[in-house]
Amino acid sequence: MTLKQTLDVIEIIDNAFVTGADVVEIFKDFVFVETDVQTVEGESGSTDFVKITIKGSEGKLSGGNARTMGIVGRLGGIGARPSRIGMVSDADGAVAAITSALKLAEMSVKGDRLKGDIVITTHICPNAPTEPHYPVDFMGSPVDILTMNKYEITEDVDAIISIDTTKGNVIFNHKGIAISPTVKEGYILKFSPDLVRILSMTTGINPVTFAVTTQDITPYGNDVYHVNSILQPAVATDVPVVGVAITAESAVPGCGTGASHEVDIAQAARYAVEVAKEFTNGTAEFYDEPEFEKIVSLYGSMKHLQTLGKQYEEI
Repeated sequence: MTLKQTLDVIEIIDNAFVTGADVVEIFKDFVFVETDVQTVEGESGSTDFVKITIKGSEGKLSGGNARTMGIVGRLGGIGARPSRIGMVSDADGAVAAITSALKLAEMSVKGDRLKGDIVITTHICPNAPTEPHYPVDFMGSPVDILTMNKYEITEDVDAIISIDTTKGNVIFNHKGIAISPTVKEGYILKFSPDLVRILSMTTGINPVTFAVTTQDITPYGNDVYHVNSILQPAVATDVPVVGVAITAESAVPGCGTGASHEVDIAQAARYAVEVAKEFTNGTAEFYDEPEFEKIVSLYGSMKHLQTLGKQYEEI
């Protein structure tokens, strides 16, 4: 259902000269789609932040009150040129997010509009730097994580799915996709039963999940280990965030080329689309709201985990 769109997006992304404008060009003829591209300069180059909004039939942009969901394609860069030739593994998050946008846009003109708006964000950089990381090298980025969150996390969403290649480790030994527990305001909550159900439905196998540590939900820049940036959106918003990891059985460097698997990317995009359908329709929840309120009343706010911490606040 999403493999064709995945292949179409890869054909555009796997290009040393691709820009954000090339990506949004795909959507120019879709009546229910709005796009935006902003080029941002960093210390080691520039990247194009892309925002694609699919307007729902009862969404806020059309005067309705259906919920809005965000889909973030998280990555450092889609390429590491000139040190690497071709699309890198790290690009999978961007490809999956754009693929989900393309699928939703095509659905919208075929009579299958979602109730709520869907906001898809990512960035396009074909020549990002690399950086050392255990157990394999990561992709860096020309801009820092705070800049990414500024352009990729919007205030108009009610929940976020963050898609990221999560292959550069020896912990998650499954090829395909896996989801995280819900993260909200510094709390790692239980897995959403609705999102687990949708995962089993879309993959056709028992649900595969991945562990999240306290370090992973704190901001980059605090000098503690993070498995990757998949849950960095959670430090920049109070809405619930769930990570969708594209995984492998072996440790694959983010800057590795020839390491993207089209079927796995399509699976991530298909999952995001199905969650978007149910969340905006009100038939799936990211978290148990009464239970969250009880936890906060019992143990207090954990929002300090969304900051860089005391040491950095004192500097």
